[in-house]
Amino acid sequence: MSWIAETTLNWLQSLVLKIVRTGQIPRHVAFIMDGNRRYASKRNLAKGEGHAKGFEKMTETLNWCMDLGISEVTVYAFSIENFKRSKEEVDELMDLARQKFKRLLDEKDKLMEAGVCIRVIGNLFMLPEDLCQLIAEAMIITKNNNRAFLNLAFPYTSRDEITHAIKDVAKGIKRTDILPEDINEDLITDCLYTYKSTNPDLLIRTSGETRFSDFLLWQIADSCVYFTNVLWPEFNIWNFVGAIFYYQRCYPDLQKIKLNAKTIVHNNRVSMYVNKLHHEREVVIEKIYLSAVQS
Repeated sequence: MSWIAETTLNWLQSLVLKIVRTGQIPRHVAFIMDGNRRYASKRNLAKGEGHAKGFEKMTETLNWCMDLGISEVTVYAFSIENFKRSKEEVDELMDLARQKFKRLLDEKDKLMEAGVCIRVIGNLFMLPEDLCQLIAEAMIITKNNNRAFLNLAFPYTSRDEITHAIKDVAKGIKRTDILPEDINEDLITDCLYTYKSTNPDLLIRTSGETRFSDFLLWQIADSCVYFTNVLWPEFNIWNFVGAIFYYQRCYPDLQKIKLNAKTIVHNNRVSMYVNKLHHEREVVIEKIYLSAVQS
C-alpha cells in the first residue's frame, strides 16, 4: 500500500471533518499503534499480516490528519523492547520495514508533491545496515518538505532516548563546549531525538491498554491522552473523530498549561553546542545515505 493513500471518505465523513475543523485542531498527534498481533489472532492471520494491516492503517490515518490540517504525526512503529520477541517475528518486521521504505523511495514523487517530510527517531544503529540506508535515504530526500511531518519511532524507547541525551550532554562537558551549570531541562529537551518537533498536543493509544510503554515520556507531560479499546488495524474515522472531539473538550485546560510554559532561551555557549550537536547528527545520516548511494 502507498504511503500517500487516496482519500476514501464518503460525503458524510467529509462533512463531519469540516465540522470538526471549526473547533481547535491539534498541531501534533502521536499514536501508540497497539493491537496488530491481537487483530491477527482474532482474524486467524499470521502475525506478519497483522503488522501489514497496521501499516495500511497508519497511512490511512496520516491522510485523515492531513485532511484535518494536523501538520505533525508521530507513531510508535517499533519499540526496542520488541527485539525480545521471537526471531521470526522480528525478522518479519524488519522485512516489512524494508518493503515499505523501498516503496516510499519508489513513489518519492508523491511524497514530494504532498510535501511530507519523513523523520525516523530512535536508535538507528540497532537496525540492519541495509535498512538503515533505506531510512537515511528517505529522510534525506524529504528533509525540505514542510507541509506535513511524519515521525516514525523505530526502534525507540524513552529510556534509550534520554540516556543518549545525557551522554551527549556529558560529551559536551568533556569537550568543554558547555559547563555543568548549563545543564537544565531545556538543554536535555534539545538533545532528545525529537529536537526538531513540538511536543504532541494529543496522544492516542489503541487496543484498550492504558499505559505509555516507554513512548515519548519526556514530551507528553502536558499532552492530552486518549485511550480507545479498538485494535489499531480496526481504528476508523469515527474513532479518530472521537479522539479529536475529546481533545477539543480538554483544550481550555491544556491552553492554561501552555500559557504558563516558558520559551527556551539558551545562552550563546549552549546555543553553539546545541547547533553543533544537531549538525553532527545530520552528518551521520548523510554519511549513511552516501554509503547507500555509492554501494
